[in-house]
Amino acid sequence: MIRFSRAMSCAAFVFAAAVSLEVPQAYGDETCNSPYVTKLIKGQEDYVYVWALGVEGLGDGSDKMVTVDVNPRSKSYGKVIQQVSVGSRGEAHHMGFTDDRRYLWAGGLENSRIHVFDIAADPGKPRLVNTLSNLAEKTGYVGPHTYYALPGRMLVQALSNTKDKGGVTGMALYNNKGDFITSYAMPVDGGGDGYGYDLAVNPRKNVLLTSSFTGYNNYMRSLGEVVKDPEAMKRFGNTMVLWDLKAMKPQKVFSVPGAPLEIRWSLKPGDNWAVAATALTSKIWLVKQDARGEWQAKDVATIGDPAKIPLPVDISITRDGRGLWVNTFMDGKTRYFDLSNPEAPKQTYEKLTGKQVNMISQSWDGKRVYITSSLLANWDKGGADNEQFLRGFAWNGKELKQVFEVDFTREKLGRAHHMKLGSKALRTAYPAPEASRQLALNR
Repeated sequence: MIRFSRAMSCAAFVFAAAVSLEVPQAYGDETCNSPYVTKLIKGQEDYVYVWALGVEGLGDGSDKMVTVDVNPRSKSYGKVIQQVSVGSRGEAHHMGFTDDRRYLWAGGLENSRIHVFDIAADPGKPRLVNTLSNLAEKTGYVGPHTYYALPGRMLVQALSNTKDKGGVTGMALYNNKGDFITSYAMPVDGGGDGYGYDLAVNPRKNVLLTSSFTGYNNYMRSLGEVVKDPEAMKRFGNTMVLWDLKAMKPQKVFSVPGAPLEIRWSLKPGDNWAVAATALTSKIWLVKQDARGEWQAKDVATIGDPAKIPLPVDISITRDGRGLWVNTFMDGKTRYFDLSNPEAPKQTYEKLTGKQVNMISQSWDGKRVYITSSLLANWDKGGADNEQFLRGFAWNGKELKQVFEVDFTREKLGRAHHMKLGSKALRTAYPAPEASRQLALNR
């Protein structure tokens, strides 16, 4: 195993990896995956993997990976076909595929554990094969949030730190086997606040874009308490950072007030822009190169009524870069914006899709949309508004029509959060373990 003792050595590797691999042409899949993820789904997905937060007294109370059959031709369509408990409750949040799509990394914001699931051996039955618990020890960061595939590597964006549990944090780099390589601090100079949340890469432009949120002390408190605490409300990120991907060095800090969350690059070939939504100010921001090639950031649209704090959370861009889905947690609405002119997005559709909604994923062909409900255990609504679900919708370009629902509370699965799509075809992309051994013996 090669170990990198210095960040420069790692940067050199990322440089080589970034320039040595062609970005694959995506034929089908989710639109939010890293451009380095291969083995993409072509056509109808078979599964939705849901990373669910454990709830005390509900089932075994642990976080779990839930697999739902979403192929309309299947007898178990819209049903849970497997659940894998990790044996602990650590605020399950986001997940991401390795570049070869053999493994799915999923982590917890409270205990900072990262669970690795094998999905290639049997895509309908993910198997827990590794748990990494050294993030805090190796980096001083806690709250792993985003898992983003690089060639042979996984870049993990954290939300907080071990020193004061505030928002100053950084990123950790692992190889696909789970070996820690190095870390990168979020900038605190040049206008940087040191905060982190999401990250997304545009290899053709050699840029990495990061956003910002808040630290452990805020996201582990109830939302009501945070909103009523003036000091706590000051501890939210207000920046996005543009990095040199090959050198892994920050190049420019943008002022983006109001906690910019998910980042989505336009996937249309030749486009040079990305969008993000701010949770607290309810704006869509555009990060784009100007005519001189300089990167600029500006707010270009308003989501709902900012005075009512609809709380934009997840967004999903269409594959042609001409449309954007936006979920707002507090009012339970899903909105669609026309991005034909990214300088001036226009809302063309909205629908109440739940009493609270968070994550949204769409199929590559744009005909299917999946929505989950949970934001954070301490931020979810209470009482009858505390819906916990995965809902599937069909989209014909004019209307969202719900086609199935999995009630996570009724089925004692917990709180439904992040999603990824799976396919039976992935199993044929890799030889079974027994076949691999036989091939090796025959050589």
